[in-house]
Amino acid sequence: MSVETIAVEAWKAPRGYSNGMLAPAGARMLAVAGQIAWDAEQRIVSADFAAQFRQALANVLAIVRAAGGGPNDLMSLTIYVVDKQAYLARVKELGAIWKELVGKHYPAMALVEVKGLLEPDAQVEIQALAAIAPR
Repeated sequence: MSVETIAVEAWKAPRGYSNGMLAPAGARMLAVAGQIAWDAEQRIVSADFAAQFRQALANVLAIVRAAGGGPNDLMSLTIYVVDKQAYLARVKELGAIWKELVGKHYPAMALVEVKGLLEPDAQVEIQALAAIAPR
């Protein structure tokens, strides 16, 4: 049981994300709250943008795994950043982190630049939706 990528045939394929994802019948939907670069003790792991992205994504995946799923169960991500230029400046490095942690699975995604996040030292927050096979 896995999510299905939905593409509009006449559209050029997107790079690094999917336009749509369809959950299989009977899947359990998991909403993952926005995750920042906290460690298990709720301390920001680094001031470095890429390190924060890695930790936030790892935190999302830890929750998905705790629910019995894996990276390929991710359907949708919303990535909030306090500085879009910092994201764009590191996009190749972030892509390598993505491939290391998630592989070649690209869910539907949105990037949103925000004025600030709840935790003052956080530069990135990732919220997710996953479709996980029944237990």
